[in-house]
Amino acid sequence: MSVRRHAIDVTLLGKSKAGIEFQFCSRYAAAMAKPRKTYVCQACGSVTNRWQGQCPDCGEWNTLSEQAAPTAFSARHDLQTGGQRIQLARLDAAVELPPRISTGIAEFDRALGGGLVAGSATLMGGDPGIGKSTLLLQASANMARAGHAIVYISGEEAADQVRLRGMRLGLADAPIDLASATSVRDILTTLRSMASPVMLVIDSIQTMHSDLIEGAPGTVSQVRASAQELIRYAKDSGCAVILVGHVTKDGSIAGPRVLEHMVDTVMSFEGERSHQYRILRSIKNRFGATDEIGVFAMEEAGLSEVGNPSSLFLSDRDAQMPGTSVFPALEGTRPVLVEIQALTVRLSSGATPRRAVVGWDSGRLAMVLAVLEARCGLSFSTAEVYLNVAGGYRLSDPAADMAVAAALVSALSERPLGSGTIVFGELALSGELRPVAHAGLRLREAAKLGFEKALVPASVTAKASGDTGGMRLSSYARLANLVDQLLGRN
Repeated sequence: MSVRRHAIDVTLLGKSKAGIEFQFCSRYAAAMAKPRKTYVCQACGSVTNRWQGQCPDCGEWNTLSEQAAPTAFSARHDLQTGGQRIQLARLDAAVELPPRISTGIAEFDRALGGGLVAGSATLMGGDPGIGKSTLLLQASANMARAGHAIVYISGEEAADQVRLRGMRLGLADAPIDLASATSVRDILTTLRSMASPVMLVIDSIQTMHSDLIEGAPGTVSQVRASAQELIRYAKDSGCAVILVGHVTKDGSIAGPRVLEHMVDTVMSFEGERSHQYRILRSIKNRFGATDEIGVFAMEEAGLSEVGNPSSLFLSDRDAQMPGTSVFPALEGTRPVLVEIQALTVRLSSGATPRRAVVGWDSGRLAMVLAVLEARCGLSFSTAEVYLNVAGGYRLSDPAADMAVAAALVSALSERPLGSGTIVFGELALSGELRPVAHAGLRLREAAKLGFEKALVPASVTAKASGDTGGMRLSSYARLANLVDQLLGRN
C-alpha cells in the first residue's frame, strides 16, 4: 500500500513539473521563438514569405534575398522611431554670431581668440602655483567691475580665503559672487534659481562631485559626469564656463582625455616658477586660432601683461658675446625674439662628450651637429655641447635650426655674430637652408626692436617678404655658405 501511494505521489509530482515547464515555455515563447524570415526582391522590392527562384512580381531570376522580419524586441528597441524631431539649421542662413566678451585683460583675450564666447566651456590647466586662480580672479574682477554678473566657485578654498587673496591683489571692491562648494547638484540648483551669470569659474573640476555617480571626487567617472553637467548648463543658459584642471607629473591635464574633447577651448598656463614670465597658450579653440599666446609677468600685485615679450627673453645686446644668436620665434601672429646660447668645451682624448639642451629638442640638436660635421667640416666629437634658450622659453619652431647652428659655430670659433643680427631658417639633412613661414612678419618685428641685419635662407628675399622694415638681408643657399661667412673663409 505504501509502495502504491508512493507511486501515485511520483506521478502527481511529474504532472505538476510538466505543467510548470509548459507555463514557462508559453510565457517566453514569443521572446525565444525563431524570428520569421522574409525574402525581398533586389530588383523590384517585393516581399514574399518563402524563397523562389523567380520573383512572382517582376519575373527576374535569383533576385530574392533573405531578410529577418522585425520581432517584438527589435520593435521596442528601434531608435528610428519614437523620438522627438529636432530642428535643423542651414549653414548658409544669415544668423548673427554671438559677440565676444572681453575679460579686461588684453593678453587673455588674445589667447582666447578675441574674448570669451557666450555658452562656451573653457578648460585651463597648469602646474600648481603657476597663477591659474590669480589670472581668473583678476579677469573676474575686471568683468564684474564692467557690470557683468560673475560667479566664482572654489572647491579647494573657502570663500574667506578667496576674499583674502582678492584683497592682496587689490580686487576687494569687485562685486564677484563667491562660494565654496563641491556638489554639482547644489551648484546647478543655486544657478537655476537666479539669473544666469555671464561667466562661471569652477576651481577646480577635480574637486567636483556628482551624487549620480559612485566614487570619490577626482576619479575618471566623477570628473566626466561633473564636467558634462556643467557644460550642459553652459549651453542651455549661455553662460561662459571656465573649468580649472589639475595636471599630471608630465604636465598634461589630469583626468580622462575625453574631458578635453568635451570643452570648446583648452588653455595651458606655462612657465617656471623660478622665472618671472608666464605664457597662456591655446591648445584647442573652436572659436579661434590655436597658435596664439598671451604673455604675463608675475609680480607682487598679481599678473601683469607684457606688451613686448621679446624684452623678457633678450639679454644686453650691447656686449657682443660669442655663442649667442637671436631668433625671431613666431607664436600665432606674434613674433617673439629669443636669445639662443651655445657653449662648447674641448675634452681630453678618450672622454665621452656630453650634450645638454634646455628649451629645445635634444634630437634636433643632434641633427644640427651631424649636418655641421658631415656637410660643413666642423668636428664636435671631442667637445661637450651645451645649448640654452634664454629666459626659460621653449622653442618648437623648425625655423630655429639655422639660429642654433649659427650659435654653435660662433661658440666653437669664438667669433660673435653681432648685436644687431637675427638668424632664422630651417635646415635639411643635405645642408640646404629651407624657407620658413611669415618671414616678413619676423623681419618687421626685429626691425622695430632695433635689429639691422638678418641671416636668412636664399629663398627669403625682400621681394618675397614684402616690407622688411629696412632690414639688410644676407641670404645663404646652404649651411656651408653661412659657416664660411662666420669663420671668415671667404
